[in-house]
Amino acid sequence: MDPKLLEILVCPVSKTKLIFDKKNQELISTAANLAYPVRDGIPILLEDEARQISAEEAETYRAQKS
Repeated sequence: MDPKLLEILVCPVSKTKLIFDKKNQELISTAANLAYPVRDGIPILLEDEARQISAEEAETYRAQKS
C-alpha cells in the first residue's frame, strides 16, 4: 500500500484515518469497527464490503498505532 495514499484515505463511515493491516490486506477503521478489504492493491472502501471487527480487535489496532 502506497504510504502517500494511506495518508489521504479516510473511513467513509467515520471520516477518520485508516490503519493498514499488511498481513490481512485490510484497511482498519477503529472508530467504525470496520475492516475494508484491499484487493490487488486497490482499497475497497464500501461499507457493504467491509467486515465488522470486534471492540477487542479494534483496541489491538489502536494499541499498535500508538
